[in-house]
Amino acid sequence: MSTPNPDSADFDVTVRIGCNLVYEVTGSATLLLNVKPRPDRRHTVIEEQLTLGQNLRVDEFDDSHGNRVYRLALPAGRHEIRHDAVVRVYSQPDNHDLMNTMPLPPDALPPGVLRYTLPSRYCDSDKLGKFAWDKFGQVEHGWPRVQAISQWVHDNIEYRYGSGQPDLSAWDVLQRGHGVCRDFAHLAVALNRTFNLPARYVTGHLPDIGCPDPENHMDFHAYGEVYLGGNWFTTDARFHVPRIGRIKVSCGQDAVDGAFSTIYGGANLAWFEVWAYQVVRDTVAVGDPLDFTKRIDNQWTVQTDAR
Repeated sequence: MSTPNPDSADFDVTVRIGCNLVYEVTGSATLLLNVKPRPDRRHTVIEEQLTLGQNLRVDEFDDSHGNRVYRLALPAGRHEIRHDAVVRVYSQPDNHDLMNTMPLPPDALPPGVLRYTLPSRYCDSDKLGKFAWDKFGQVEHGWPRVQAISQWVHDNIEYRYGSGQPDLSAWDVLQRGHGVCRDFAHLAVALNRTFNLPARYVTGHLPDIGCPDPENHMDFHAYGEVYLGGNWFTTDARFHVPRIGRIKVSCGQDAVDGAFSTIYGGANLAWFEVWAYQVVRDTVAVGDPLDFTKRIDNQWTVQTDAR
């Protein structure tokens, strides 16, 4: 369990996030797990607890995108994994600190950012060039074009909960016209890349702060980030409205890099539960039973922590 962050006073909303995963294994399997929040200027982890089964062989490493990954050796049987954290975030919405959004040409991009301009397995931007230029070629390059792409995907791709498929690329989503947040993210990221704008796929938690969800879904969420003027800015075509309280878990070129788990061998995900909801500061600790009566989001009013 981590200790409180002394810089947490800069944040004025408290969120509890986490997940509970149960795997049933026949034979043996290896699991790559990616569920802990990344360090980020928009949130701070106050306390955190990660339980990785019982007596499992585990090693951890940072992948090439800077995501913290745990590799678990799973023998036959049932294995429970639980992550629980209390995090503080800003009450300001996405991109509230939007400043220099001038796009950088490829010769001025940091070397580590260049790969986010290239096609990838699920963000097959090489197939989308003509469509992108026909639709968005007359829009001002940079943030106006990013916004136009997000608006078009939001308006023209239908969101269908539960319709996701693991083999669909951005091109496939464009053809069928519907999908889940993963598909919206892939398509928006790929369309931005057609204009040499570095764009990456992001997964994380998104509580319903100031934006109620009538279906009350709590799940991992996928969206995008675009690199402009030396900073990464959020673009989320699924909602296309600035949101409060995003907590980033992972990022990469597409969903291959952002998967919360990758399984090698005979393992089945038997139980899956995710939570991300606002609470009153200092009323919840990690390890407490989930108690949604303490939830104070899922309404239009935004409550901030008392100073």
